[in-house]
Amino acid sequence: MACKFYLYKGRGRNSENGHLWIYANEIEKFDGEYENGDIIQVYNFRNEFIGKGYINDVSKIAIRIMTRDIHEEIDEEFFRKRLHAAWEYRKTVIDTSSCRFLFGEADFVPGMIIDKYEDYYVIQSLALGIDKYKAIVVKILTDEYGAKGVYERSDAKVRELEGMEQTKGFLTEPFDTTIEIIENGVKYDVDIENGQKTGFFLDQKENRAAIQRLCKGADVLDCFTHTGSFALNAGIAGAKSVLGVDISEYAVEFSRKNAELNGLSDIVKFECHNAFDILREWSREEKRQYDVVILDPPAFTKSRSTIDGATRGYKEINLRGMKLVKPGGYLVTCSCSHFMKPDMFADTIADAALDAKRTLRQVEFRTQAADHPILWNSDESYYLKFYIFQVV
Repeated sequence: MACKFYLYKGRGRNSENGHLWIYANEIEKFDGEYENGDIIQVYNFRNEFIGKGYINDVSKIAIRIMTRDIHEEIDEEFFRKRLHAAWEYRKTVIDTSSCRFLFGEADFVPGMIIDKYEDYYVIQSLALGIDKYKAIVVKILTDEYGAKGVYERSDAKVRELEGMEQTKGFLTEPFDTTIEIIENGVKYDVDIENGQKTGFFLDQKENRAAIQRLCKGADVLDCFTHTGSFALNAGIAGAKSVLGVDISEYAVEFSRKNAELNGLSDIVKFECHNAFDILREWSREEKRQYDVVILDPPAFTKSRSTIDGATRGYKEINLRGMKLVKPGGYLVTCSCSHFMKPDMFADTIADAALDAKRTLRQVEFRTQAADHPILWNSDESYYLKFYIFQVV
């Protein structure tokens, strides 16, 4: 019989309202025996059933709810239904040739991410309780979704908070881990073994398409270019010139190969620079000017404790970026940090504009692509903020 956990009076209201996480400090007592990773039952202080999920007392997030149905078993059929629902949703809302197949809590499978690159899949397991189901998921992907190969990229630091080691490797027979995909008409080689996250930032798919209309005949600067995705979208849209900048020589070399793959090497160039340093130099000393400047930095903060430093970083990079935009040109700016809340990010951009003595006219505000759905009672699922401004 499953171990039962009971929450303190006044605690667990979020979980009763649909949130899938229960923190260790919300648990008053438990009845029965368990091992970390086991499926247990959760009740409020009135002994009313909340849900079933897996337990890990090493983590601050002690329980992650898998189902609200006391009779539903967490077995192969459970995962078959969850993956089917996730896939049917994506077939409706997005091009599924390459997409996020499963987005953890937002698809009601907490702790697991699955990215699809053509016929190859990458699994990221971020919690102890979900780890034991990887073999079942690989079987379903192979049997029902035509997976030619599955690779694991569970090399995220967050696993250490679960008392787990980082790991990566093949979950099927080995295959070539450089996979060619096409998105918005742009070809990419994606390195699922060594690229950031699972190899590519699928969450910006629709935002990359949105910048194409700005770039025809334009001189474009793309900072923090990673695999060159925004730069290549600018190039394929008919930009006059594009320069992509990244601090990683590996990323720059990979981006150059992607430019070559698209026949854009003459127009889309890449250089290795620290964006903070080079933007200051280009704006102050060289007085460079671009029609479109794109800022897509990594998350400057991954916790509440570093928000102040992150805010300074976002302000600095946006200030420098604005100064490089020709009057009447466009600034594209993003934050992928969940902890940099939308109003905070907007205020930071506004402060940067004030210091840069530039006026911003908002063209568009967007979030992450629809295959990274935002669950309204799971705030953590909303993280990407994306603005297009005209700088006047």
